[in-house]
Amino acid sequence: MRSQNRWTGGAHTPWSTALPCAAPLVAYAVRVERTAEEILHDTLALVAPGTVLREALERILRGRTGALIVLGNDPVVEQISTGGFPIDIELTATRLRELAKMDGAIVVDRDGTRIIRAATQLLPDAAIETSESGTRHRTAERVAKQTGFPVVSVSQSMHIVALYVGNLRHVIEDSTAILSRANQALQTLERYKERLDEVAGTLSALEIEDLVTVRDVASVVQRMEMVRRISEEIAAYVVELGVDGRLMALQLDELVTGLGDDRTLVVRDYVEAAREPLSVEEALDNLGTLSSADLLDLAAGARAMGFSVTGDSLDSAVNPRGYRLLSRIPRLPGAIVERLIDHFGTLQALLAADFDDLMAVEGVGESRARAVREGMSRLAESSILERYV
Repeated sequence: MRSQNRWTGGAHTPWSTALPCAAPLVAYAVRVERTAEEILHDTLALVAPGTVLREALERILRGRTGALIVLGNDPVVEQISTGGFPIDIELTATRLRELAKMDGAIVVDRDGTRIIRAATQLLPDAAIETSESGTRHRTAERVAKQTGFPVVSVSQSMHIVALYVGNLRHVIEDSTAILSRANQALQTLERYKERLDEVAGTLSALEIEDLVTVRDVASVVQRMEMVRRISEEIAAYVVELGVDGRLMALQLDELVTGLGDDRTLVVRDYVEAAREPLSVEEALDNLGTLSSADLLDLAAGARAMGFSVTGDSLDSAVNPRGYRLLSRIPRLPGAIVERLIDHFGTLQALLAADFDDLMAVEGVGESRARAVREGMSRLAESSILERYV
């Protein structure tokens, strides 16, 4: 969702694939494993409201002068730079603004703390493809692809700031526009989270009653994946908003705390029950790669977890292992949870176990057996009450 709607270009382009074959490999050793999307994420934080770089960019826009800024320096950048002068001074908003008045590009260090070179002309490889038409933007895109460093281009005529990272192009917008979209996304997340809580509560009650079907499981993982994707989009907005997104970050954290753990626990509960059992990681990856259209299809979600869905098989009964409900019992170590599930096999067998049966599990003493027994009883009672009252 986010990479398609807000960023132009491939979403997973490593820096290494954007570099020229003739360039020295040693210059890129520390960058080769990172993706363009990850670098863009970090760079947006570097130019977010409240940072020195953002203040400098706003000054340049208000002054209606263009700018070309390379966020990084290495032998490749030096090789394609000609003219200008090295200065190596601390970066401040006023200094960057004054230097932008001169012709040529500005090179700063990767952390955005020092200005390395100013008024330099950049001569990237002309054979590198570019979709831009303006001279400054064409140079920015080619430099970003050739060096692997982020490049900021400030358009004097269009009054916009564009950020280039590998094959990605992102327009840096005013906080007001971003906040408007972020608030809409947050409202959507709240509605989806409410619906997720409803279906998750229903699943808990059905697990207690031994009435779970593949459809019930698919409904929960569908909602969890939707909430996860919306929360990731909002998290990207928060990064881009910088200091203006602090309250939104708190709201997002409150809404999605524990969601990742619950998603993993649901998959662990049911993935082994599929006709084509997958590992938990494989199932989570499959769910994460579902298209927006497939995500609305419960059958597609079930197939992503390894279930063979044909005809009325969505209504086939399925038994949980018990990871999700056991995780709700306070102070129960993960190792004990694993032993309980390995010993009893299914949630229903665990619910039917008496005190002596629990004591027979290695590591489960009298106090833990009582805690498990009482905890499962409370969960069963509350789940049934929430469903029927």
